[in-house]
Amino acid sequence: MRGRDPRKEKAICNHALAMIVKHGFDGLSMQKLARAAKVSPATIYIYFRDREDLILKLYADVSRRLFAATLENFDPKMPFAEGLRVQWINRARYFMKHPQEMHFMEQIRFSPLHDQAWKATDCKFNEAMRTFFCNAIEQKQMVKIPVEVLWSLAFAPLYQLVKFHMHGKGFPGNGPFTLDDKTLQLTLDLVLKALKPVS
Repeated sequence: MRGRDPRKEKAICNHALAMIVKHGFDGLSMQKLARAAKVSPATIYIYFRDREDLILKLYADVSRRLFAATLENFDPKMPFAEGLRVQWINRARYFMKHPQEMHFMEQIRFSPLHDQAWKATDCKFNEAMRTFFCNAIEQKQMVKIPVEVLWSLAFAPLYQLVKFHMHGKGFPGNGPFTLDDKTLQLTLDLVLKALKPVS
């Protein structure tokens, strides 16, 4: 049996990520991937059972790095405003440094593989997020709303700003756009206001 070479495995994963981001999941061909990674198609199967196994392992690898970065300097027991700000800064920094991974994670989210991929997600990250938001609700720092609404309010505005930043421009006619601390804080303040319980 042929041995495993970490460099080849990394090359396969890097090229697979680039192909998926550029062409979608349907554009990921094992033959094309082998040519791009400069390996034989048989070599790919040393590391992955099939195409789906490759995608799921790629998701596990990307999500592990993302979640580790997201939890840096974060404590689920933090006050809601402080904790959400740490989350925003961590997520923005990571995705601006790794734009392909952000695009890949979005592709997974809206694919048939999402549920299967999510079940394999690090439970420590999920538990930290659950604890953080539950504490915020219990301490009346955040309104109780469905998780889809929560995600749309808490993180979607940040991700849209990051996309504007990646493209270097906002809406047509508005010129260049750069996500700076002032813009991030302004948007976060509005998000916190929207999530604050009505007194």
